[in-house]
Amino acid sequence: MVVVQTERFDTAALIDQLQKKAAGQAGAYVYFLGTVRDYSPDSPSESLFLEHYPGMCEREILALCERAQARWNILDTHVVHRVGALPVGDPIVFVGVSSAHRSEAFRACEYIIDTLKTRAPFWKRETLTSGQAFWVQQQEADALKTESWDHPPRTNP
Repeated sequence: MVVVQTERFDTAALIDQLQKKAAGQAGAYVYFLGTVRDYSPDSPSESLFLEHYPGMCEREILALCERAQARWNILDTHVVHRVGALPVGDPIVFVGVSSAHRSEAFRACEYIIDTLKTRAPFWKRETLTSGQAFWVQQQEADALKTESWDHPPRTNP
């Protein structure tokens, strides 16, 4: 399930949906909940405005979930991402993964949120309490983390 919406989501309801869909087959559920935080080091943030490329955004997130399912033995994924104006502290993204085993669920969930941050077409504009607004640039660390998923570390024979 992939949903991009303006409305606030109910985390407990999303967890319940994921558990019901697993129908007793999952031994592990891993969830990530991201919230709007104060990005600016110089002045307090008031809000974050997220824009997205409708249709393309959902397809990209779905493709990331499908890659996770191909790479790890997981049962299902749920991703809900909000767009529009969001105040500091509001939930922005939920990623849930169900699997028979916890290690698979942890890896898949981390992969989805890491790659979503750099590959899904979202744009963020932060507004400070002073009224100043600016576009948030992608962090180099996020790009490097995504790249690391494409090139897993080699192990010695």
